[in-house]
Amino acid sequence: MRLSVAAAVLLSAAAYYVYLPLPPGVCEPWKLMLLDALFRSFMTAGDVLHGLGLVHRVHLLNWLVALVEEVPARSCPALTVSDSSLGGVPVRVFSPRGEERPRRGVLYFHGGGWALGSARMRSYDLLCRQMSEDLDAVVVSVDYGLAPEWVFPAQYEDALAAARAFVSAHTREQLGLDPGRLCISGDSAGGNLAAAVAQTLSSDAAPPARFSLQALVYPVLQALDFHTSSYQQNQAVPILYRHVMARFWLQYLNASAALEPHVLTNAHSSLLDASTRGKIDWTSLVPAAVRKHYTALPPAGAAEADPNPVFLDARAAPLLADAAVLARAPPAYVMTCEFDVLRDDGLMYARRLREAGVAVTSDHYDDGFHGCMVFANLPMRSEVGRRSMRRYIQWLDRNL
Repeated sequence: MRLSVAAAVLLSAAAYYVYLPLPPGVCEPWKLMLLDALFRSFMTAGDVLHGLGLVHRVHLLNWLVALVEEVPARSCPALTVSDSSLGGVPVRVFSPRGEERPRRGVLYFHGGGWALGSARMRSYDLLCRQMSEDLDAVVVSVDYGLAPEWVFPAQYEDALAAARAFVSAHTREQLGLDPGRLCISGDSAGGNLAAAVAQTLSSDAAPPARFSLQALVYPVLQALDFHTSSYQQNQAVPILYRHVMARFWLQYLNASAALEPHVLTNAHSSLLDASTRGKIDWTSLVPAAVRKHYTALPPAGAAEADPNPVFLDARAAPLLADAAVLARAPPAYVMTCEFDVLRDDGLMYARRLREAGVAVTSDHYDDGFHGCMVFANLPMRSEVGRRSMRRYIQWLDRNL
């Protein structure tokens, strides 16, 4: 009897910890709750150990990710898979076997808030394998430097170095790439790097080759407004909470963690000039049906201050690029998810690219959440993840 009561209490406690009220419409909510409970456990452990001075929270999280997710570079009958370097940056290369001929190429940057993750993670390894097989393309997944050891502009510079090397004549010959069929892509923070690098390379006077496409998966693109309609709607929706995204930004930009409360109230950006504010004005750039009843946050008043210049750097925040820069960017695919704090970042960027004359495919998931595409495989095997991965690869196949 006592054992039964104890078991019931433990099960109730576990259910209480796992259960999280989610908005209606989220795909497979119980799977997301379980995933969130796991992430919250890891992050809480990291915060405790960080507070005790035993280990940096990011180091613990990356150690756990490596322990659970990291896989070696294993070739298979269809692909040769190897770990190498490109432009001095570690990469994992997926090359189709068979007839040697110029192939499509995809340069991919993983997500993780510029601090977590790796090209060696099982989820990214499986994604890149799927891309390489389905597209008969060479896929190069980049292991750029991570915070806290590396901060902006280090990640951007790693991404740029890898991209310049990827389009070089030497690499194209070595990997058998077709110079007219190259794509730069990434998810979340990786989408940020892909967009920033695409802007930079499209402005080069005479590059050896150009990216013909950019494919951005729920990208993070600005750090000036943490009260967009999607930040308001999804601030407590896993797996990316509003305060966690603010911490990732502060760490990436090497800004003080003490700024978090100011960032979360937009006090750091309340004195923006009209031109800059127009680039992130979600009240005009995001469709009314998407932004719903949410309204912009009023100015912070006495706490107003000019934003730190690093918050205004378009290499860190590609949404802030001038229209003339955007006009030179390659055609784009932008995936967004309804239940994602970054939804409006992607929608605003797609709108600004279109207004600059760039062809854009918007792929929105009404039941999607942040990170869903990399959870397409077991153990989570998210239905929206599988659907979004399939459509992302199909778009590449049709357009690259």
